[in-house]
Amino acid sequence: MTARIEREPQRTLPIVIDELAAQFGEAPALLSDRGTLSFKALAARMNAVARWALAQNLDGKTVGLLMTNQPDYLTIWLGITRAGGSVALLNTNLRGAPLSHCIAIAESRHIIVSASLHEGLEAALGQAKLAAQVWIHETDLDVALKSFATTPLPAAEHPGPRLSDRALCIYTSGTTGPPKAANISHRRIMTWSYWFAGILNTSANDRMMNCLPMYHSVGGIVAIGSVLVSGGAVVLQEKFSVHRFWDDVVRWDCTLFQYIGELCRYLLKVPENPHERAHRLRLACGNGLRADVWRPFQERFRIPHIIEFYAATEGTFSLINVEGEPGAIGRVPPFLAHRFPSAIVKFDVTHGEPLRDENGFCIPSAAGEAGEAIGQIAARDTTGARFEGYTSAADSEAKVLRNVFAEGDAWFRTGDLMRKDARGFYYFVDRIGDTFRWKGENVSTFEVAEALAACPGVVEATAYGVLVPGADGRAGMAALVLDAAFDLAAFHAHVQEHLPPYARPLFLRICETIETTETFKQKRAQLARDGFNPTEIRDVLYFDTGDAYVPLDASLFAHIAAGKLRL
Repeated sequence: MTARIEREPQRTLPIVIDELAAQFGEAPALLSDRGTLSFKALAARMNAVARWALAQNLDGKTVGLLMTNQPDYLTIWLGITRAGGSVALLNTNLRGAPLSHCIAIAESRHIIVSASLHEGLEAALGQAKLAAQVWIHETDLDVALKSFATTPLPAAEHPGPRLSDRALCIYTSGTTGPPKAANISHRRIMTWSYWFAGILNTSANDRMMNCLPMYHSVGGIVAIGSVLVSGGAVVLQEKFSVHRFWDDVVRWDCTLFQYIGELCRYLLKVPENPHERAHRLRLACGNGLRADVWRPFQERFRIPHIIEFYAATEGTFSLINVEGEPGAIGRVPPFLAHRFPSAIVKFDVTHGEPLRDENGFCIPSAAGEAGEAIGQIAARDTTGARFEGYTSAADSEAKVLRNVFAEGDAWFRTGDLMRKDARGFYYFVDRIGDTFRWKGENVSTFEVAEALAACPGVVEATAYGVLVPGADGRAGMAALVLDAAFDLAAFHAHVQEHLPPYARPLFLRICETIETTETFKQKRAQLARDGFNPTEIRDVLYFDTGDAYVPLDASLFAHIAAGKLRL
């Protein structure tokens, strides 16, 4: 599926959309409650946007796009990139300084915004004193597009971009500082689209349920491009609804579902839906599906096949679990190892860097041993794995690990701790920065949370490390959401059985909900900053005495803070 890409350096996704329009015509391409576009209508709208962009002299410029999930989201960035511009996909949940930061680092002097988000955008621009030309999608842009032709843009009018040109800026989550804007070339968009089309074996008979945000690489490119290039249709949901999900899957007659692991876990927690097994889904594809959720999700909802994958928006290698191995994020088949050189190297959690031997080179992790996953960076003039970097040269350099196994080599740091078993399957361990050290051991918050979530009565769990006065490292703490089946004594026994002593949470925080990001990642950093002081936290707290979890009140907290209890 990807072999043709390098042979045609000016065949980008907008060009492909015109080809698809000629082939599939009135067949549906994008479906949503806000309207449907056929392949013909998608191409027509894209071409009108391209001509509008040329009239605005946007060739070579970056346009910010701040819009909710809808068909026009795709037509806009396709059209602008066809005209030689690039588009920064702005997170619709951002306000104030975080939003203005993202606009500034991409140097977006032009912004297209949904009417519902316009007021927040203007406030962010005003606070940061940023100047930008703003078009409101439903009024300014919609009216302007009516005066532009919808036929394909001929090369004589504009030759269009090349594969190596930047098409998009997609932002990192900002878990290790402010978000960074990753450069996404037309080549990367084409590769993602056709690679996943091959992996998912998509066809014109497929319909993809996509309820992930379109400002991210999976919801905005992978889930859409992989189906469109085969003539299938994509259902764009503005937001994920755990209660309406199966009704929508059946209503739109979907055959594919693009997930994030947390969505699957949420679906398992709700009562039975009449449509949850009456669908035509043949496959679910995504990332972050935990081992303890995999089988129950697949069996309860009658999902024939699950394809889990690992990839970073700006990364140089990916992993795909096509075998359906529960909990594994994939492997690199031997016949593809030359295309995606990767390794796991020993990591020093205390210093936040890979360990080096006496010669200054990194040390490969043994089978089953956790370490940082890295991918070799190919030269720019090869067809291998490229690192396209960020809009900031300093941010780009910070992700590069040099002199890894030989003088002068360069590898991309994923920032993820993984382990690989004897069969070559990779397993996610934790994000660097989330792992903490206690009693001389590295504790994976991901693995602790997975063990806790398997206890009856635990609806949701997250783990993190907290500072304790006078103690080295960080002590384990867990925030839990519970149901009526929870039993504290049984939970303590479960923890003792399933976790080694150093990984058992000393402190518990019982919450009504655990706050998440827009991509359903738990916000552990704030919980860690909150600590375990009962005078500052309204939630119920517990402390593990070794024999049982007991209520943590102000008196017990004072004893712990004064170092009077041995932890």
